[in-house]
Amino acid sequence: MKLHTTPTQHYQTVTRYEDNAVEINAVSFNYSLIVLPEVPPVQWPVTSFDALTQDNFAQIEAIHPDVVILGTGKRQRFIHPRLVASLTGKRIGVECMDNAAACRTYNILMGEGRKVALALIFE
Repeated sequence: MKLHTTPTQHYQTVTRYEDNAVEINAVSFNYSLIVLPEVPPVQWPVTSFDALTQDNFAQIEAIHPDVVILGTGKRQRFIHPRLVASLTGKRIGVECMDNAAACRTYNILMGEGRKVALALIFE
């Protein structure tokens, strides 16, 4: 689904998403990644939802977002609380949803000026 007709030059905006890829400012990515509003997307070394570890979330914690939108793939899955305990202990919210909903939610929160991190898993 195409979300925007023109990319923004100032923020990393989801401009399109599909089951196996996401487009950020008209650049396509087909691997797991972390997206923040003001810096280019970075690859996230996650190969599947079942392979998530606390170390994967330590990479996000180092960014100090207010909230993490975790895209769990084609379907919504819920993360075990122990994997994100360090984030929640620092009052960083973590919301799990399928990738399509995660992309839409990220764009809304980013548009509100929130310091949001979008973490997408592509298997």
